[in-house]
Parts: sequence; structure tokens; C-alpha cells
Amino acid sequence: MKQIVFLILLATSQLFSQKLINSTDSFVIQGEVVSAKTVKLTELKNWKSHDVGDVVITNHTGEKRGEAKQLKGVLLRDILQSVEIKSESPKQLSEFYFVCNASDGYKVVFSWNEIFNTKVGDSVYIITSKERKPAAELPESVLLLSPNDFKTGRRHVKSLQSIEVKRAL
Repeated sequence: MKQIVFLILLATSQLFSQKLINSTDSFVIQGEVVSAKTVKLTELKNWKSHDVGDVVITNHTGEKRGEAKQLKGVLLRDILQSVEIKSESPKQLSEFYFVCNASDGYKVVFSWNEIFNTKVGDSVYIITSKERKPAAELPESVLLLSPNDFKTGRRHVKSLQSIEVKRAL
């Protein structure tokens, strides 16, 4: 009997310790930009769509946690180009980075150079459909994914809420 009670308490504590992910239908790009911009899921059709294919989602140790299939998306780089960063010269752009925030508080970071000056930027996507379902119908709604990362789950952002443009000082 004590073992059953212990297992129930353990399972219950695990449920309550997980953060709630609130579905999002848009995200805002803000911070060190001339003007903040809100991007709605419905507006993603304004950018070029790319076939992403199937992506194995792995954790920090490389262990498979799932697979996202038949993905299509828009490059994060293309979306970020739609805002003007507060920079006095192009040389200063190397000092900027992007903090991508999920609705549950999860955060991932990309540098300006990573997105605009390396091959990484060729494969960081805001997902527009998964398994032929539009993003608006997905439980993770606005989904950001970097499929060429070695540990894909580290920068797998479900319910993207905002992108903060910051400058390293």
C-alpha cells in the first residue's frame, strides 16, 4: 500500500512540475529594433516556403525523443530581415543576438552572425506545416526548429512567443 501511495505522489509531482505550454498564433520581434513587429501564423505565407522534410528530435545527450515529419517552414533569417536593427554601422551587427522565447519560459539564442553569416541560417525555420497540417492546427502552434543542430531538441521551441533582439555590450 505504501508503495502505491508513493508512486501516486511521485507521478502527481511530475505532472505539476512541468510547465504549461500555452499555444501561440503569433510572435513579436522586439528589443533593439527600430520598430517592433508582430508576425501572425497567417502571415507566414508572405515568405518563401521550404520543404524541411523529416527531423529526428533528440535531447541534450543525443537520445531520440521523437520525430517531426513532413515539415515545411519559413527561414527565420527571412523573417528577421523584415525588421531594422538599431545599428550605426554594419560592422556593429556582429554584436547582436536573438533570444527566442517560448510561452512556457523556454529560451534559445542565435547570434546575428550565426543566422546571417553561416550555413546555420540556411536551416533555422518557423514551421508552417507538419504532417500536412497547418501550423495553426498544431498543439505547439508557432514552432521554431534548427534541424541541422547535432542535438535538435536544444533549439526546438514550441509556442514561440517573442524574439528579443539584443546587443552584447
